[in-house]
Amino acid sequence: MYDTSLCFLTATELAQKIRAGEISAVETMEAHLAQIEKVNPQVNAIVTLLPEMAMEAALKADEKLARGEEVGPLHGLPVAHKDLVQTKGIRTTFGSLVYQDFIPEEDALLVERLREAGAILLGKTNTPEFGAGSQTFNKVFGVTKNPYDLSKTCGGSSGGAAVSVSCRMLPFADGSDLGGSLRNPTNFCNVVGLRPSVGRVPSWPSESGWNSFAVDGPIARTVEDAALMLSVLAGPDLRSPISLPESGAVFRKPLERDLKGIRIAWSADLGGLPVDVRVTKTLEAQREVFEDLGCIVEEGFPDFSDADEIFKTFRAWFYEMNLGSLLREHRDKMKETVVWNIESGMKLSGPELGRAEVKRTELFHRVRKFMQNYDFLALPVSQVPPFPSEQEFVSEINGVKMETYLDWMRSCYFISVTGQPAISVPCGFTSDGLPVGLQLVGKPRDDLGVLQLAHAFEKATRFYQKIPKLALSHPVSSK
Repeated sequence: MYDTSLCFLTATELAQKIRAGEISAVETMEAHLAQIEKVNPQVNAIVTLLPEMAMEAALKADEKLARGEEVGPLHGLPVAHKDLVQTKGIRTTFGSLVYQDFIPEEDALLVERLREAGAILLGKTNTPEFGAGSQTFNKVFGVTKNPYDLSKTCGGSSGGAAVSVSCRMLPFADGSDLGGSLRNPTNFCNVVGLRPSVGRVPSWPSESGWNSFAVDGPIARTVEDAALMLSVLAGPDLRSPISLPESGAVFRKPLERDLKGIRIAWSADLGGLPVDVRVTKTLEAQREVFEDLGCIVEEGFPDFSDADEIFKTFRAWFYEMNLGSLLREHRDKMKETVVWNIESGMKLSGPELGRAEVKRTELFHRVRKFMQNYDFLALPVSQVPPFPSEQEFVSEINGVKMETYLDWMRSCYFISVTGQPAISVPCGFTSDGLPVGLQLVGKPRDDLGVLQLAHAFEKATRFYQKIPKLALSHPVSSK
């Protein structure tokens, strides 16, 4: 019998025990592969699994330690990469029939960094086609299910990653976020997801190196683990023209902080977004936690005028730029919403892009000035709790019709437009047991501050300790 109890240690604890020789990388990998064997068939989160390769790498990791060689901060920890991330020699489908047999010839930068830090690749996690939409399903691998209720969605597009971490199949995972693709699934799965500041985690390869909307970031069980992973992912790289110069090492510092006098603007709906009452009720019940920590909490929100237009304009431009040629060749293999995004980009004119850029700059300065009076903004991650998995997207909230498949995610993508760091941290459960996350937004480039505030909230509430029941079943027998 493999002892899967190791899977319930945090990434920080696992890394410390491996380095100290208390457990081995082989034992750690065996435990996680056993957890995957018993849980993954129920949720369909890990879609490519490489057990032999992972075990061989774990053995080499132990040998490296035995020789007394220097090792990285993630030495011996299992990881699986989102199936939008290129992995050399390993199938990467982007959730699309177009790429169902694609084998990349090079690793993405984040793969390089995690490997150099000692993490061991064991597979790939599910994602919707080309990461489009906050619902993880595709025609290559099917639907990924919410571990707290298998009839519900896990969100997306980093749905497979969030579910894998929630089910203790992985200690952490990478995600990406354009309009909420990292924050929303972590919110639906009771784990932590950080959307870093633009440029904090450099991206390569990329056809749009100057793009400031899509970012990569960590998914973890605890804020401390997210900070540990960010410390590896962050830092400059000349292959990314917008990468920030600050070393990731700053995120390995203790996250404890005196929060007395910290000012938080609290908004249930950003001034009028429709929000399901179950979400509002769950979040409001935790507001006093920040007051108990010494924070000053006031109702307030920036003026997000034009945020919707800005996001949809640049998203359309992004999709056309990256996928326009594929549409011309493989339209029959692409889902309707992806086609709509690309075609919307094809219709854009130069003046329309110019106006969106001007409006984005104006919005940035409105938010910047608002944040001169506050240290953080607190708001919902998602406007709804997890919805049925057979439903592609939310079409109505509180009687308000959603015009597109994106509209129900405004509480996320309004923040994407500003470029500020934002985290989804577990905040409780609805009356029927569905996870709800709280979104904490910091000042420009204050990623550390966001982690510190989220860490304090997490310690005070400990919602992350509620694990899906299906992840707690008895270990499987070894073969």
